[in-house]
Amino acid sequence: MAGLTLTVVAVHRWDAPAQAWRSWFPDGETLGANTLAAFEPGGTYFVSTEWRERPARSVVHWRRAPVAQWRERLASDQEVVGSTPAGGASAPYNGPVTPAFTVLAGGVGAARFLQGLVRVADPASVAVVSNVGDDVEMFGLHVSPDVDIVIYSLAGAVNPETGWGLAGDSFAVADALRRFGYDRWFNLGDRDLATAVHRTRLLREGRPMHAVVAELARAFGVDAAILPATDARLATVVRTADGELAFQDYMVRLAAEPEVTGLRFAGAEDAVPAPGVADAIRDAGRLVLAPSNPFLSIGPILAVPGLREAVAASRARRIAVSPIVGGEAIKGPAARMLASLGHEVSAAGVAAIYRDLIDVMVIDERDRALAPRIEALGLACAVTDTMMTSPERKAALASFVAGL
Repeated sequence: MAGLTLTVVAVHRWDAPAQAWRSWFPDGETLGANTLAAFEPGGTYFVSTEWRERPARSVVHWRRAPVAQWRERLASDQEVVGSTPAGGASAPYNGPVTPAFTVLAGGVGAARFLQGLVRVADPASVAVVSNVGDDVEMFGLHVSPDVDIVIYSLAGAVNPETGWGLAGDSFAVADALRRFGYDRWFNLGDRDLATAVHRTRLLREGRPMHAVVAELARAFGVDAAILPATDARLATVVRTADGELAFQDYMVRLAAEPEVTGLRFAGAEDAVPAPGVADAIRDAGRLVLAPSNPFLSIGPILAVPGLREAVAASRARRIAVSPIVGGEAIKGPAARMLASLGHEVSAAGVAAIYRDLIDVMVIDERDRALAPRIEALGLACAVTDTMMTSPERKAALASFVAGL
């Protein structure tokens, strides 16, 4: 990131026999032979680094890195037994402790914004709080659509035509399953299924969801911290005139056609924020509510006990980007849901929903006339081009938001 200097603060490893963290702190930047026998080539450790911008402010984050990358930078063999970082010994938090940006994210719209953000900011300074309310078991596998869309997009592997799935994927397995009576209304490609297979195995082995997501992100080379809102099972349930529907039945099988009369988030009452989530929300420099559906994407995140309160109390500059432009949703059923749930179908309607949670509402140029009404809600209103139809436009929007 321009104007910042990266400094190694410490290198950490988990000492399983002792059940304690052991940390070594470099003595400045002096190069020399490393005498720490514990740091062997091929191992993976937690490296605490600091982006220094000016004396009054710094951003500290954790990242995992092969020790060979840092070996010559370690000059001190002073060992300190420290406490476990947020996340616990079994799966430490792998992401920014004080991120420059924390983004509450759904699927496609959020992923496009994040693609722009990592072009204008250091990816390692970005934390993403991902919606898990649309997770589903499909073909006996645990699928996390919003999490995967974000990971694939930041890895540059997403299918650019759909905004979900992997570019160039095949569907041989889904086609073959039809022989056994499986429907194919939920389209999972072969390589997408591989992600689900690995996720399911790790979960069945007892790994918490945040650790599983971190491993998947690392496997795809994603430096941003992807944090599920909760490790608990959380399910968005859509209420309609004909009864309740599981989210994917509503969204995919029925193509979001039924009129939505309400929502509930099954399991939310017993959920707790995943490790690092509340801290990332509270301490970020910029807290962004991505241009996602406020009910189906941001709603499940805020339904986790403590997270709405964390957003309301955050020290960050809190910014929402409207998913509604010119009275229409860029993608998905947000506009129809605003109407059926009794809200104005406009960027001003979205601002009214978020009014107690944000400081700034970002709207498109086409909605400039709504700015006075949004400001009357007690919010600042920022107007720019929010149509993310190219890498350049994604980056331009992210840069604009970063400057607010």
